[in-house]
Amino acid sequence: MRRIALFIALMSTALALGPALAHLLELPNKIALPRNAYFTVQQIYAGWSLLGVVLLVQLLSIASVIAFAGEEHRLRLCAIVALLCLAGAQALFWTFTYPANAATANWTVQPDNWQALRQQWEYSHAAGALLQLVAMASLVVGAIGRARKGID
Repeated sequence: MRRIALFIALMSTALALGPALAHLLELPNKIALPRNAYFTVQQIYAGWSLLGVVLLVQLLSIASVIAFAGEEHRLRLCAIVALLCLAGAQALFWTFTYPANAATANWTVQPDNWQALRQQWEYSHAAGALLQLVAMASLVVGAIGRARKGID
């Protein structure tokens, strides 16, 4: 069960990291766009809320790694770090990103404070991406530690 949980945790974290890094990498090109161009570009994210399923799998699989770690203290610690990073990324999303989405009706309504909302949205996504990257790195360190010990 430990191997399966770790595999699913690694895969779901990798799948969550992809879109997160996309947000981070697009930031320098989008942050200074004029209003109409920015609102147009934001429409490419329609449907990305379905990625919530990946995040749920990520949460459950990392929690399973922690539960099944047994005497593998390093693996448990790495999974705890990954779980804390996921929690931090979600805290950023619900505190900063989601309110910007709500205030703009998913970037279809252009309120007067759209520039502040854009910064809130972009930088919260960037920080969340960095946390997902640390989560992935931590799980990889845990998996490498198992491989070095020859644990099946």
